[in-house]
Amino acid sequence: MRDTGIELAPPDEPLKLRAETRALLEGDPEKGMRLVQAGYPLADPLWEEWGAELEEAGIDRERYDQIVRGYSDEIRLWVMGEHIWEHCVAGLAGRLRRRIPRKSESKQPTLAGSEACR
Repeated sequence: MRDTGIELAPPDEPLKLRAETRALLEGDPEKGMRLVQAGYPLADPLWEEWGAELEEAGIDRERYDQIVRGYSDEIRLWVMGEHIWEHCVAGLAGRLRRRIPRKSESKQPTLAGSEACR
């Protein structure tokens, strides 16, 4: 895996958000799944934690939200207690790091006076 140069440190587990989301999934599964598929409950708090670093690396909020939505099955597993927080957040951080755009190769500088060599 290429080194992206960013470290997305895992914040403390948002236990209250997890409990609220689990209650919603159990009480109204359709509504709960729509929210989880939209990135809830992790998209906003993790953006607050990681957003500045991700933007600097080339991932804007729109792209971030797409990536988090693609991780919704894992988020649901964490919410329901089937995955631990550390695995969930580390997996999402890894997914984000793998999607950081590659820096374009710098162009070779043109030599001054190269026209004279032709």
